[in-house]
Amino acid sequence: MWVRRNLAMAVACATFVLGCTSSPDDDAEPAGPGHGTEFSPEEPEAEPPAQAQTALPGEDVVVLSAATAGERAARTSEMVFDHAPVVVLAAADDLPAQAAAAPVAVGLGVPLLLAPGEPSADARHSEDEIQRLDPQAVLAFGASASRWAEDLGGVEVSRAPDDPRDLSELTGVDLGEPVEVDGEDVVTAVAGLDPGNPQSGGEPVAASSFPRVAPGEPLENLTVLTDPDEGNLAAAATARASGARVLVTDEADPRADPDLIAALAREDTDGNDEADTVRALALGDSFGSPETLRKRLAVAATGRELPGGGQVLFPHRRFIALYGTPRSSAMGALGEQPLEEAIERAQKNAAEYDGLVDEPIVPAFEIITTIAHTEPGPDGDYSSRTPVQELRPWVDAAAEAGVYVVLDLQPGHTDFLSQAREYEELLLEPHVGLALDPEWRLEAGQRHLNQIGSVDAAEINEVSEWLAALTEEHQLPQKLLILHQFTLAMIADREDVETGYDELAILIHADGFGTPQLKFETWNRLHADAPDGIWWGWKNFIDEDQPTFTPEETMAIEPAPWFVSYQ
Repeated sequence: MWVRRNLAMAVACATFVLGCTSSPDDDAEPAGPGHGTEFSPEEPEAEPPAQAQTALPGEDVVVLSAATAGERAARTSEMVFDHAPVVVLAAADDLPAQAAAAPVAVGLGVPLLLAPGEPSADARHSEDEIQRLDPQAVLAFGASASRWAEDLGGVEVSRAPDDPRDLSELTGVDLGEPVEVDGEDVVTAVAGLDPGNPQSGGEPVAASSFPRVAPGEPLENLTVLTDPDEGNLAAAATARASGARVLVTDEADPRADPDLIAALAREDTDGNDEADTVRALALGDSFGSPETLRKRLAVAATGRELPGGGQVLFPHRRFIALYGTPRSSAMGALGEQPLEEAIERAQKNAAEYDGLVDEPIVPAFEIITTIAHTEPGPDGDYSSRTPVQELRPWVDAAAEAGVYVVLDLQPGHTDFLSQAREYEELLLEPHVGLALDPEWRLEAGQRHLNQIGSVDAAEINEVSEWLAALTEEHQLPQKLLILHQFTLAMIADREDVETGYDELAILIHADGFGTPQLKFETWNRLHADAPDGIWWGWKNFIDEDQPTFTPEETMAIEPAPWFVSYQ
């Protein structure tokens, strides 16, 4: 990898090869014991190359927090190397030198550390790490790195030649032809470098004082996560030099990156929830605590994604839903046609929102699963349950069509959690979420349509705790939990609703109908003093609204809703 003075990166993409092999055009049989170097009886056998010693971090998931690029590189080295016969060095403020040094460090299988960019800079992390690694030599890229290494003393310092051919001869790393890479992509380019086997046998090509080096045992079971910031270049090169897989992502949560999910996905994607956790080293505390990251990686490793991609709901998509029940055409748009036509209608509705917002638009069903009833029914709770087997065709067809499903509960005299448990089988599907409709949650002695029902925060929190635990246990993508509301009294102690579950996205769905003025009055009233961490939904009533909002008008609402349903 070479960096032009305009900071356009040029990355060597050739595989690192043996430094002393015969030419591909040479038809002669290779001599010697597999090293490609000729030996005669009179020549003494060369000493074996000095080998780096790699080691896995002590914990299965480590989040590395460091204040500077130099500290990050040194601590990464400490995590994955016990010893290195050579340390590659570049100045912290010299990105071209770091880019030139990276493929050499990766090819040799040794760390890339950073010298201070200015004399006053703190370099104790790099200095301590060089001493710990106990190298025979330091290969310094750039004058300032060379001077700093020489001032350290106690180790031989070789200045890296400016000419790539001379550098290849010195190190035995075949750098190939450079390919320019934009500065913002340099860490991704480093992550893609292939560790190789330099100088395998024979005398050093150019400088007899430079040691022959062999990489250590590659850490193929370690995944290193990093963001693309150029300050992670040296740490990424060091990790790649150890043989670890380096994955670059813009997302702090690996569940939010479909490419990362694909890279992490286990081969056994058949629902084996007991597969080993990914061993990971994350560069930067933006990835969260080790425990949080461990859980997120376990989900990512399943490879199961939400409609629209990824495993985190918002802000990575918006939903446009048909609301109703397959049992009746009178309760919403969903039940006005059979299943296949409902899917087509949901997709058509969603397509009308394409281009109105930056996020992908995903079609959805919100299925009234337990239906408020004027009669007590066999359970005496004034709520009629739709059997799981009756809902299953809708859930399965939605999965195949890329449609998200929300199961809506109208519990009557029973509680929300008791009804939610009855549909656990369906909630184990990655594309199925849950909605609670307090309008239809009755107290003793109350009857539907005589008053508006309500629920307190404690009962909602029981549901969210259970749903979050279910999602975590089965390593499912994040689940949507909708709270329907159109008056403040519908949710008592709303400020106490728990919204901090990593496994859930909790959304308040504004259900008011009528004129735009009435709907906005409800919308604004619900937003006042809402709990932190809430997402927002909006309902368009096809018959009751005066008039029904167009897609353009709906997305012009402030803030634009993340879930829009049509009833």
